[in-house]
Amino acid sequence: MHPFRNARRRWLCAASTALLAPVARGAQPPFTLLTFGDSILDCGRYNAHGVHPGALLVRNDDALFPEFKGRDLQHRRGAARLDHRAVDGATVAGLQAQARGLRPPKEPAAALLTVGGNDLLRGLAGDGGAGLRAFEAALAEFLRTLPVRPVLLGTVYDPTFGDDTRNFLGVPAALARANHRRVNDILGTLAARHGRLVDLHAHFLRGDPSWFVRTIEPSLVGASEVRRAFWAAL
Repeated sequence: MHPFRNARRRWLCAASTALLAPVARGAQPPFTLLTFGDSILDCGRYNAHGVHPGALLVRNDDALFPEFKGRDLQHRRGAARLDHRAVDGATVAGLQAQARGLRPPKEPAAALLTVGGNDLLRGLAGDGGAGLRAFEAALAEFLRTLPVRPVLLGTVYDPTFGDDTRNFLGVPAALARANHRRVNDILGTLAARHGRLVDLHAHFLRGDPSWFVRTIEPSLVGASEVRRAFWAAL
């Protein structure tokens, strides 16, 4: 069998063990990482390997990303598992459903959340103010009732890299950018109350188009870069 396929098989087996295996009797309880929100965290369908940031944070794929060998929660904490609840295409209105049935974790845990991009695409980019206030209220209520702390909130990135000629939203660029800033300001305010802000927007401005596929979605490289930004905050 091809050596790369062997490496992939070993990584998948290790990741499955990390995510699904019960805690051995007497062992330290595992750290639980939960993901909520949209395709920034649920981007496995946009690369050929099914990779998404939460899985990489729990257990790196050393064959794909040797730079991160040993830099994951399994190595840092000895035991970690993923509760992946983010859903591609989600808006703030879908967050409560993602948390349905969730009980306060008995073991150490943290939640990752990315939201706002689809809300901008579906109207907030051209909003006059009422929609942004509703977005803030809905997100504040979700965070208030979420039984996990800390919450690491990722800002909404800009796939145009600040270039107005690449505007694809159908609303004036100046208005769209103002509302994008407002969404990120809301995320920053709520992150200060409930956990920490992860500035994906600033991080991705230092990147290049290879970090994206289908205009807005994280590519394989982009998924790892989302992981890089959250890893620095965990």
